Amino acid sequence: ITKGLYDEAKKAALRYEACFGKGNYFLELQDHGIADQATVNQGLLRMSEELKIPLVATNDVHYITAEDAEPHDILLCIQTQKKVQDEDRMRYEGGQYYLKSEDEMKALFPYAQEALENTSKIAERCHVEIEFGKYKLPKYDVPEGFTADSYLQKLCQDGMKKRYEEITTQLQERLDYELDTIRTMGFVDYFLIVWDFIRYARENGISVGPGRGSAAGSIVAYSLGITSIDPIKYDLLFERFLNPERVTMPDIDIDFCYERRPEVIDYVVRKYGKDHVVQIVTFGTMAARNAIRDVGRALDLPYNYVDVIAKQIPMPKQGAKVTIKEALQVNPELREIYESDEQAKNLIDMSMRLEGLPRHTSMHAAGVVISQKDVSEYVPLSRASDGSIVTQFTMTTLEELGLLKMDFLGLRTLTVIQNAVKLIQKDAGVTLDMQKINYDDKKVLDSLGTGRSDGVFQLESAGMKNFMKELKPQSLEDVIAGISLYRPGPMDFIPQYIRGKNRPDTIRYDCPQLEPILKPTYGCI
Repeated sequence: ITKGLYDEAKKAALRYEACFGKGNYFLELQDHGIADQATVNQGLLRMSEELKIPLVATNDVHYITAEDAEPHDILLCIQTQKKVQDEDRMRYEGGQYYLKSEDEMKALFPYAQEALENTSKIAERCHVEIEFGKYKLPKYDVPEGFTADSYLQKLCQDGMKKRYEEITTQLQERLDYELDTIRTMGFVDYFLIVWDFIRYARENGISVGPGRGSAAGSIVAYSLGITSIDPIKYDLLFERFLNPERVTMPDIDIDFCYERRPEVIDYVVRKYGKDHVVQIVTFGTMAARNAIRDVGRALDLPYNYVDVIAKQIPMPKQGAKVTIKEALQVNPELREIYESDEQAKNLIDMSMRLEGLPRHTSMHAAGVVISQKDVSEYVPLSRASDGSIVTQFTMTTLEELGLLKMDFLGLRTLTVIQNAVKLIQKDAGVTLDMQKINYDDKKVLDSLGTGRSDGVFQLESAGMKNFMKELKPQSLEDVIAGISLYRPGPMDFIPQYIRGKNRPDTIRYDCPQLEPILKPTYGCI
């Protein structure tokens, strides 16, 4: 190192030490087999002696084991859209950027025992506890004179009076049972938080969906206006939503007008603070076929050659993805290519090393975390491509940490309905209340049975249109059953359902006690 550079480095070292204080600032030694590092390390040893600043030995870790060096290099090429043989590209030469053992580090720095000891001392000062299984829900500020419990009770009782002409004993018992379960499980604030931002949306003319998923089984959600589906009328089970025997966070997916969804999120940010509300990251991972194609491009292999190998991976069946390892076991043709062609073997081996790794990050379409304290106290954060703050943990990890995750779904269909209602009001002077439409309108049901369901949420795919032609729904329950059946697994029972609907005499109940449960679905469980 030239004397001028050495003097500049000394000045910088003293500035840093003044900032961080003695014992909190170290000069870092690294050795990845690069000649310049050996020169720099000698200069740092001298500087440490002159300035009395302690040394620490570290290794720049980009992968775990030495064997990961080649796949890591290929991954760099994929991320930077370069080829392995390109001269002018980002690379980590020498294969030394892995997590080295204590013995390996001692062998690299026999002349700096103090630096090795300091590495251990710094590690001992790092203390992080990640607490699982305990909920960290934010508190909802209730009006003076109320507790969270009593306020939720009041809102539900007021809501029940609006929802039902008469509050029967059966209704009151169901409400009391649900409230007791919610109280026992510690989710009172959760319901108040959800009620509050849905109330805000409705009061500001932002269209809100009627509810979907298991939350529709809750009379508490119905009385609060979180959902618009009467769970008693449709005989829906609360236990599918909340079950004391299987303690999991409630999960309410809420649809908002696609165009105005950001306004609801902005309201939540204002209410709980921007440090307490963060959107969630999602990772696009390298699936089997894509991994092979990406690695093939990085290795500069002919497109057709790579494509033939990639197409040997079976397509996902009923949503289950096939890994490269599984494909090698079930596809003899792929195994033959792997065992007979050295180039193909290397391509497949490298693809298996990278398969499943994150390919890119983006922001989850709907997920938002609302936390008790500053989110950064629980979760590492990062910036999305548009500059907004997102969590570095995915949705499943956040749930395991006990953080409140809400899905604010933007639904274009709601926007279209809202615009249609406004146009009808403007052009015909007729005011429509979408909460009070007739679900038994035969003309609407007959129209769905013709397959003309473009723009009807969940009924607009080609497969669903054909199914509606077969099903010819005669009630909302038929439409509900159709949506439930048209998915992997239940699809197998579509012929049985249609046969039971058209020919009730073919239905047999082997267990008579199940008849009241299975009758609305023509004998299908």
